[in-house]
Amino acid sequence: MGSVTEGKLKFCIDRGGTFTDVYAEIPGQPDGRVLKLLSVDPSNYDDAPVEGIRRILEEFTGNKIPRNSKIPTEKIEWIRMGTTVATNALLERKGERIAVCVTQGFRDLLQIGNQARPSIFDLTVSKPSNLYEEVVEVDERVQLVQTKEEEENQGASSSLVKGISGELIRIVKPLNEEALKPVLKNLLEKGISCLAVVLMHSYTYPQHEQQVEKLALSLGFRHVSISSALTPMVRAVPRGLTASVDAYLTPVIKEYLSGFISKFDEGVGRLNVLFMQSDGGLAPESSFSGHKAILSGPAGGVVGYSQTLFELETDKPLIGFDMGGTSTDVSRYAGSYEQVLETQIAGAIIQAPQLDINTVAAGGGSKLKFQFGAFKAGPESVGAHPGPVCYRKGGELAITDANLILGYVIPDYFPSIFGPNEDQPLDVKSTREEFEKLARQINAYRKNQDPFAKDMTVEEIALGFVDVANETMCRPIRQLTEMKGHETKNHALACFGGAGPQHACAIARSLGMKEVLIHKFCGVLSAYGMGLANVVEEAQEPYSAIYGAESIIEASRREGVLLGQVKQKLQSQGFNEGNISTETYLNLRYEGTDTAIMVKRQIAEDGKSHDYATEFVRLFQQEYGFKLQNRNIVICDVRVRGIGVTNILRPRAIEPASGSPIVQGYYKVYFGNGWQETPLYKLENLGYGHKMSGPAIVMNGNSTVIVEPNCRAIITKYGNIKIEIDSPLSSAKITGKVADVVQLSIFNHRFMGIAEQMGRTLQRTSISTNIKERLDFSCALFDPSGGLVANAPHVPVHLGAMSSTVQWQLNYWGDNLNEGDVLVTNHPSAGGSHLPDITVVTPVFFKGKLVFFVANRGHHAEIGGITPGSMPPFSKSILEEGAAIKAFKLVEKGAFQEEGIIKLLQVPGSDERGNKVPGSRRIQDNLSDLRAQVAANQRGISLVQELIEQYGLETVQAYMTYVQMNAEEAVREMLKSVGHRISSESNGNSVTIEEEDYMDDGSIVHLKLSIDSNKGEAVFDFGGTSAEVYGNWNAPEAVTAAAVIYCVRCLVDVDIPLNQGCLAPVKIHIPEGSFLSPSDSAAVVGGNVLTSQRITDVIFTAFQACACSQGCMNNLTFGDDTFGYYETIGGGSGAGPKWDGTSGVQCHMTNTRMTDPEIFEQRYPVILHKFGLRENSGGDGIHRGGDGLVREIEFRRPVIVSILSERRTHAPRGLKGGKNGARGANYLIKKDKRKIYLGGKNSVQVLPGETLQILTPGGGGWGSPL
Repeated sequence: MGSVTEGKLKFCIDRGGTFTDVYAEIPGQPDGRVLKLLSVDPSNYDDAPVEGIRRILEEFTGNKIPRNSKIPTEKIEWIRMGTTVATNALLERKGERIAVCVTQGFRDLLQIGNQARPSIFDLTVSKPSNLYEEVVEVDERVQLVQTKEEEENQGASSSLVKGISGELIRIVKPLNEEALKPVLKNLLEKGISCLAVVLMHSYTYPQHEQQVEKLALSLGFRHVSISSALTPMVRAVPRGLTASVDAYLTPVIKEYLSGFISKFDEGVGRLNVLFMQSDGGLAPESSFSGHKAILSGPAGGVVGYSQTLFELETDKPLIGFDMGGTSTDVSRYAGSYEQVLETQIAGAIIQAPQLDINTVAAGGGSKLKFQFGAFKAGPESVGAHPGPVCYRKGGELAITDANLILGYVIPDYFPSIFGPNEDQPLDVKSTREEFEKLARQINAYRKNQDPFAKDMTVEEIALGFVDVANETMCRPIRQLTEMKGHETKNHALACFGGAGPQHACAIARSLGMKEVLIHKFCGVLSAYGMGLANVVEEAQEPYSAIYGAESIIEASRREGVLLGQVKQKLQSQGFNEGNISTETYLNLRYEGTDTAIMVKRQIAEDGKSHDYATEFVRLFQQEYGFKLQNRNIVICDVRVRGIGVTNILRPRAIEPASGSPIVQGYYKVYFGNGWQETPLYKLENLGYGHKMSGPAIVMNGNSTVIVEPNCRAIITKYGNIKIEIDSPLSSAKITGKVADVVQLSIFNHRFMGIAEQMGRTLQRTSISTNIKERLDFSCALFDPSGGLVANAPHVPVHLGAMSSTVQWQLNYWGDNLNEGDVLVTNHPSAGGSHLPDITVVTPVFFKGKLVFFVANRGHHAEIGGITPGSMPPFSKSILEEGAAIKAFKLVEKGAFQEEGIIKLLQVPGSDERGNKVPGSRRIQDNLSDLRAQVAANQRGISLVQELIEQYGLETVQAYMTYVQMNAEEAVREMLKSVGHRISSESNGNSVTIEEEDYMDDGSIVHLKLSIDSNKGEAVFDFGGTSAEVYGNWNAPEAVTAAAVIYCVRCLVDVDIPLNQGCLAPVKIHIPEGSFLSPSDSAAVVGGNVLTSQRITDVIFTAFQACACSQGCMNNLTFGDDTFGYYETIGGGSGAGPKWDGTSGVQCHMTNTRMTDPEIFEQRYPVILHKFGLRENSGGDGIHRGGDGLVREIEFRRPVIVSILSERRTHAPRGLKGGKNGARGANYLIKKDKRKIYLGGKNSVQVLPGETLQILTPGGGGWGSPL
């Protein structure tokens, strides 16, 4: 363009992982300037954002700006940028070398985390690597004063101080700076000059952390991140992980920003340069830090669509859909930014306000595979290098290739940047050849299943993969909306990103949406959004109090102080009172729960603010479906947000349409009904009001918008595209007796999505810690015969076990089941596991016929029995373990039978000797959780009914069978492979292996495993197992079935649905009267949590899959008549042929979380002195077993403590010459320091000042150590 010197330019930049997008507002150019560059192109430029600014400035001024010269700033008004520098450094583990300072006794706190393993079927237990290299244990300790009596005993002691939260703190050990100084100096000598600090209860008493920071900086550390300054909220683990992320990333970011700013001339000091934070607000370079930068780029997109489409283009709430190359981000906007205070990104937990952006591993680069008769799209990606086949780099088939085959990507409108000289177009020929190869494989499989099957064309296969990918992306959208109580179909889809507009109509149709909105800058919307954001400053502090008149006055005082701080920061950046707005929040929860909601002060029309509590109850009921009556509301934190309103970009209306839209040409595009000649339009040539009926293509720069048949595109006043979806949801009909390979994958997704959403409903609506926080529950969908269709992967010991329960109930009730009935049971002989696990089953009818079941199982912390917590270590009969229910209608014809269930749960029972056994001590919690379980089932019913409405009952039931057949095939192939591998050593087609292991009392679990490698079948024969024991580690048959299905699923090394088909090629023989098939009256509370682990170890040893893991759940309960607490403690996992075991994790049959140490001390009468790894407890070998854990708990008041554990006598075994892991041990340490061994199973009255020490077992090693 010509030389124009009037006015200044505004730059909005999104520096992504692959491309950098630049949007510039240029004086005299109403449409702005868009530029897209490779983020890394060292042969042409050092930094993409600087290069983008240089090129546009050259165009604007007409003056040449050499690449190695300083960029002139006189024509720049401002620069706003989002960057993936932090995200990439985190993903690639290329941050700064750091150390972590923690309170003594908590060396391994951040490595252990919540002790859950990321994927329950991954035997390698792959966890993200630690960000830190070294850990320093700091000699200091503070404790919370819990009772008035404690406070009075301390008197006026100088060791008592009031924390920021209002909680009273006792300084047990002041910080020992002299001891810390040489340790910090040693770190500097090792080249580590960045530090993260997390000390116990620093959220309310930050002084010790501040002392460490001051000392470290004085010694020469370059950067120190203290957790109390970053996120002053209770919970040490997420706060500490956030501090480590910040220390790891902030120096990298500062270095990049410094380099970026250094590329400009001396006028840069006067330049307004701002950076996008994860919360959707801008910040100057001085306050832009690592823990706030992870979602810097995606946040720009959320700001972009929310500020340009909501209200301007639609009055519906929006779902943001940002589809990129390797992943897709989904978000929601309904008038305000939806934020979360904690999220996990790249394996790191970050506790800070950030936009609620959910990422799914599906995008243009999702790898396409055909496995076991089903289409798979992702989660693996082909990446940018080599990329899809069409990129001419020898890549593999991906969604981009499928879109190219279908005509959704048009080579004429795609840059010719491929081939060795980067000058060739997309490679259509090679892409078609690869699809033809895949078609031969798919059609051969289909012919084998059905000789009369018609061959699928390349186009049908490509469309099938696109449909499967679309369903993969629909799942997180449904979860994002429906888990918060919103109907997905009532939203509009705001679509952006490079690949998104190609999929928008199909995604919206699948979700039942009627409207799609595509911004005219959809390809660079994350960059454009930078220019729509405001500068944000936040401040927060903890405040712990019961909500009431006095606490509200104090909260308001604190708000005022914090508002002054954020206003001062904004004023120092040039904002005045007129362009500063503020928001205030209280973080509230119901007393006795851990689910807090950040509640924003609402201003009524009369200018008065609404009561926080009223708004909290409204939000709680909206999200969780109920409210808790007569329950105190607790204030946790006070938060304020200051917003500096900036000179943002303004939407510009475009010229009205004149005449018909101009067709640029016609292209063949493949839709569900075949090829169609499709008109192509350019957005730049369209005016306000132009309408185009589908099928149509609208080219928007480099972005292709596909308007599907029965849809209509309209150009809006502001030049955006609105697509109306007129057609109904697509449906699949049964053709023949063989599953459609595309629909099979889609139904797998839908069925699993239903089970997952049931789980989210149960987690949301329950009130107990066990279900809501520890996630000790499972949800599942069953066919009319009680066969498992889909089981969300929650707790492995529940997997597959509920099928026995459903079938037992079906046989018991027979024709006595009616619409509106809900069944409840927990009895082992009725398919149960142990009494605390209560199963709720709902039969579902269609036109009077039973058509399917939904069910869930949840661990109730109290169900009666001889000890609080209902996990008695010495029970000898089921009568001593609590309320036992074989069959009861919890809901009969729609009426909740409260009186009947209370009677069953609470009326005292009697043991075999006539002694009274208490009923449930927490009946209200039982009732609340049972109602939540009913609600979870109802959610599942609604979702299946939606499927039936869409596809018809016959089709849905057929695919319930087909998905089971699909899983069966995968298991058969695994058994054939394993059988051939093992039988090759014995020169036969069948192989028999015998293995056994011992419980600590000497009872034997014996397995004779027979594998037919030709048929892919296996027999698990437990003959030779010991008889029923006079103890409580008897295991009902359902527990053994769960262990078998878990092991089988782990051995199948691809993602398959977990259903009844997994057990179809398997026969399980259990001798009646053995402790794996005990009598109705046998005690079983330990079978679920102890024996299940031994069965698992025996099976994996037989398959030579891995060494034994810790073999125990280390069940700890303590309490009195007023409260109860239950936890399971992790240990070491077993090593395998190619991996070391993992330390300090939950193994095999459980995956429940550990209570955070600060919450543990805040809510219960305990002091946690140590929680760390038990060094060298893993078995030695070529691959070492994982180490167990050490947990030391001092009690502050009299309680009954019960421990139920194993592997205290027989060690976890190594394999292939690997050494055994260390046995566990349990001790009681008296006040006079005497140490008393408790054995594996015991119950003891503990006095104040006494300490329980639990040492959990290590995992076995693999291979003879060198």
